[in-house]
Amino acid sequence: MLLRVATAADAQYVETLCQWYEESAKTRGVGIAKRDPNYLKKKMEKGDAIIAFVDDQLAGFCYIETFEDNKFVVNSGLIVNTELRKEGLGRAIKHRVFELSRTKYPAAKIFGITTSGAVMKINSELGYRPVAFPDLTQSDDFWKGCMGCKNYPILQENQRKMCLCTGMVYDKLDDQFSQKTIEILSQEQS
Repeated sequence: MLLRVATAADAQYVETLCQWYEESAKTRGVGIAKRDPNYLKKKMEKGDAIIAFVDDQLAGFCYIETFEDNKFVVNSGLIVNTELRKEGLGRAIKHRVFELSRTKYPAAKIFGITTSGAVMKINSELGYRPVAFPDLTQSDDFWKGCMGCKNYPILQENQRKMCLCTGMVYDKLDDQFSQKTIEILSQEQS
């Protein structure tokens, strides 16, 4: 298994990833937002995504997005090849994207919304806690991402205060990752 930060060269996998998102939504029968291929390419170009391979074949993906001047970071779009599920790959990708988020944005709260019990379990292991939607970013840009979800009317009906997803947040900003970032910045200034 190879997990690494995605690069612009990984754009060749975008169509496959978008297909996986769509298939996952149909299979699970729950809300999952469709992803725009150009959006995923931008995540790769910025180094704001983790991509996974098993035996040189695409195996999974997850990306990060910032809101409110980097006050909030979302880990979103976790997807794993259906043939490789139940092997711990989703957990490994989530851990790696969490590390990327904490390292790049040490002052940000990390959050996510999900209907997946497996993702909720992984988030809990990482130190996330469930919260009400008003405790998440209020950025319109984030909530626009829900428009592709079949449950979007529920979100709108409730003025973005609740939906079928569970909101989770990690806000322990004085952890090992923030300390590493402080050390790196101190070394750069020397």
